[in-house]
Amino acid sequence: MNTESTGHAHGPRGSFLKHAPDVYEAIIKLSQASKKGLDPALIELVLIRASQLNHCAFCIDMHVKDARKAGESEERIYLLNAWEEAGDVYTPKEQAALALTEAVTVLTDGFVPDAVYKRAAAHFTEAELARLIPLISVINVWNRINVTLRTPVGHLS
Repeated sequence: MNTESTGHAHGPRGSFLKHAPDVYEAIIKLSQASKKGLDPALIELVLIRASQLNHCAFCIDMHVKDARKAGESEERIYLLNAWEEAGDVYTPKEQAALALTEAVTVLTDGFVPDAVYKRAAAHFTEAELARLIPLISVINVWNRINVTLRTPVGHLS
């Protein structure tokens, strides 16, 4: 296996579910709670975008499949990585959510810029933001766990 480009061979490092099922279940419950009241299509766009930013192949694969099952178009899935350049493919509300997703995921300069938060607040109620921000945070937890443990793509298929 070639390790020159990545510095490591790709293979799973362990089973999070097997060794910490209580933690796994707690994150599942937080994930489910954060989705309440949010549009299912928007949820999948947010989960895919954060997973793209974190290079989590396992999560990208899972959430693209979930988005397709929910009726998301191939065009919108393909263009998600370049959503800012995609014109009106995404609604202003979706664009605000994607901008917030990027800001929370990357935390440039250690904070979420006021302009990004204000943009999201213009499209989401306080109750929706109280779900959207944890949704973004939880997918970042999943991404970091799966990237660290090198969870294989399709592992739960």
